[in-house]
Amino acid sequence: MLEFPNRENAYIPLSKLKDYLLSETHSVGKSKSKLLRSFGFNELNIDMLMQGLISIAHSGEVTEVLSSPHGVKYVINGLLGTRLEDLLKCGLSGLLIKTKCGRVL
Repeated sequence: MLEFPNRENAYIPLSKLKDYLLSETHSVGKSKSKLLRSFGFNELNIDMLMQGLISIAHSGEVTEVLSSPHGVKYVINGLLGTRLEDLLKCGLSGLLIKTKCGRVL
C-alpha cells in the first residue's frame, strides 16, 4: 500500500476550500463546488469538509502519482461523510498536491 507522504502533517489551507473547492465562480473549482454543495457542504460547515478530506489523506491509499507544474499530485480515493445523514457517503477520487515547497493542497 502506498501511503501519502507525511500524511500525519496533511492540511488544507482554508482559502483552498473557500476560493476553489466551494467556489461557484472559479473556472476549475465550480464543478467540484457543485458536487460538494449537492451533498450539503457549504461555507457554514467548511470545517466538516476539511476534516473529512484530511481523514482521507491520513487513512487512504495512494492509487496514482502524477507530476504537474504545481508539484506532485497524489490520487487518493475515499468516502466523505456528509450532513445528509451520516449514512450517506459521497465517493471521491481526489488529488492531493504536495508542492515543491512541501505544502499540501
